[in-house]
Amino acid sequence: MAYYTERHGLRKPVVKTYDISIEKYALLLHCCEKYYDNLAWKYPAQCPDGQGCCGIDQEQFSLDLKYEIPTLYRDDSDRIAVPAIRHNVFNGDSQDKYDQYALLDFIEFFAENVHDVVVGSFHSYWGHHHLTCQNSRNVCAQFRDEINRIFQKTGLLYSLKADLRVERIVENSPLTPEVEATIATVKEPGTLELLQEAILLHKSPYPADIRDATEKIWDAFERLKTYYTALNKRDSAAKIVNDMSGGQDDYITLFDTEFTALTKLGNNFRIRHHETDKIEITDIRYYDYFFNRCLSLIALAIQYLQ
Repeated sequence: MAYYTERHGLRKPVVKTYDISIEKYALLLHCCEKYYDNLAWKYPAQCPDGQGCCGIDQEQFSLDLKYEIPTLYRDDSDRIAVPAIRHNVFNGDSQDKYDQYALLDFIEFFAENVHDVVVGSFHSYWGHHHLTCQNSRNVCAQFRDEINRIFQKTGLLYSLKADLRVERIVENSPLTPEVEATIATVKEPGTLELLQEAILLHKSPYPADIRDATEKIWDAFERLKTYYTALNKRDSAAKIVNDMSGGQDDYITLFDTEFTALTKLGNNFRIRHHETDKIEITDIRYYDYFFNRCLSLIALAIQYLQ
C-alpha cells in the first residue's frame, strides 16, 4: 500500500544506490535472522530432554559460515552481526569496515537453504518450541519477497531473482528482455556464448564481474566482425555494416564510424588489453557506459545477420 505522502507526492524520492550502508545492512541482516529456524534442518539444535529439534545450533551455523562466507562481518565476540558506528568525542565518529558483497552472499545462502518448519509444543522448562523440519521450501518465496521489499524501499539497486541469485539493477539500460531474446537467436555458437557470459556477468553485483562483463562483450564484438566465415574480418564487418544500413550511404558512414570507434575504445582503454600503456578505467560506473554502448550496436547488428 502507498502511504498518504506517497500518494500525494509529498515524499522525497528514494536515492538509488549500490552502496549498502550500515542501516540498510541492519535491515537485511535482521530479515535473514528471522528465518534462522528455517535452517534448523541443516544445523539442528537438540532438546536436552530428547524431544527432537528445538531450533538452530548457532555454534555449528557460525562455524560453517566461516568457510561458506569467510568475509562476512563479525563483531569482537566473533558473532555474525551488524557493523557498528563508534562514537568518540576526541577523534570523531568511525565505523567498522565490512564487505557488503558478503552480505549478498549471506542472503543467497538463506534463499538456497531455507525449508519450511512446523512449530510444535512449547517446552516451558527450557523456554523453546519443538520444531518439525519439512522437505518443502514454500518459505523461500516469502523470504525472497521480504528481501526484495527491503531492496526496493531503501533504494538498493539489487534484486533476489527467481533463480535465488542477487542481481544488480541497471536503470535505463538497453539490456531488456527483448534484447536478450534477440541475442538468443544468434546462430554462431562462439558469439552467442560470449554474449550470454557478458550479460550474466553484467548483472552481477560484484565489481570484478562488472569489469569482466565489459571485456566479454568486447570479445563478442570482435568475434561478431568475423561472423561471415567465408570472408576475411574486414569484409565480414563491411557486410554487416552494409546490411544494417540497407545500402544507404549516410547510415554506412554512421555505423562504420561506430564500429571503428568501439574498436579503438577496446584497444586504447584497459578493456581487452592490459598493457601498462592502456588507459585505466578509474570509475566502476564507466564500465556500464562502455558495456551499454557496445551492447547497443551489437543488439542492432544481430537483427540484420543472415
